[in-house]
Amino acid sequence: MFRKGFNMTLKEWLRRALEEKWAIPHFNISTLEQLKAMVNVAKRVGSPLHIGTSGGEAKYLGMRQAVYLVRAYREEAGLPIFLNADHFHSIEDAKMAIDAGYDSINIDLSELPYEENIKGTKEVVEYAKFKDADISAEGELGHLLGSSELQEKVIEVKPEDMTDPDQAIQFLAQTGIDRLAPAVGNLHGIAANAKSLDFERIAALRDILPKEVSLVLHGGSGIDNEQVKKAIGLGMNNVHINTEIRVAYAESLRKTLADNPNETTPYKIFPPVFAAMEKVIEEKIKLFGANNRI
Repeated sequence: MFRKGFNMTLKEWLRRALEEKWAIPHFNISTLEQLKAMVNVAKRVGSPLHIGTSGGEAKYLGMRQAVYLVRAYREEAGLPIFLNADHFHSIEDAKMAIDAGYDSINIDLSELPYEENIKGTKEVVEYAKFKDADISAEGELGHLLGSSELQEKVIEVKPEDMTDPDQAIQFLAQTGIDRLAPAVGNLHGIAANAKSLDFERIAALRDILPKEVSLVLHGGSGIDNEQVKKAIGLGMNNVHINTEIRVAYAESLRKTLADNPNETTPYKIFPPVFAAMEKVIEEKIKLFGANNRI
């Protein structure tokens, strides 16, 4: 028997999170170990999961392989786990992910001129909804700087890089998205400078957008806990973490291999790596208030 909430759609989970002032955790994967660690924690603490593969991660892991892996863990664990095509910059790749069976799509055309962003995002949304009305579609507006890695340079976010609330409502009306990923002072990856969120902008976006539309905080790695809590309190109901989990994975794996140079059996090498990732994952789920929701 599946746990309570297993049959809810992602859109329903996101609406519940918004009403109860918590956020659905979104974590990226490119290996089985990452997914397994996330499911281990979600089972232990009772959390839904939004799992993402970027374009690069999807090519490495395989789109259909990712779909079937997530499906297998979802069915075995009895957990609400949704697979997202994260930051897909190609309309054709986005359609391929939808055809492969992804539950969720994030078409990121934010670097294109505004009208081209609208046109391409609308095309993907319409394609997704034609395939399955329950697919949750996300678009991006504003210029989100950085990349999913440790960066030694200072990254300056200028006001013109951020999402304009009035433009956001127009973008929504013309594209039909379910989720909006705005630029509000967040950055991808972890930069040399601390991230500083624009809370007035977040509040204005939440105020102007319908409750059915989710606000997604990308680049959650490296944002201090109090800022994350405040952003969630203002209506961010989906938060993305990738780099911090990657760092835990890489640092633990390097140490384990250095400490055990003669070990060649993967399942004997990876337990410390699982522990390192699970520590970060559990901290984030509890920070977002997503624990004990199932």
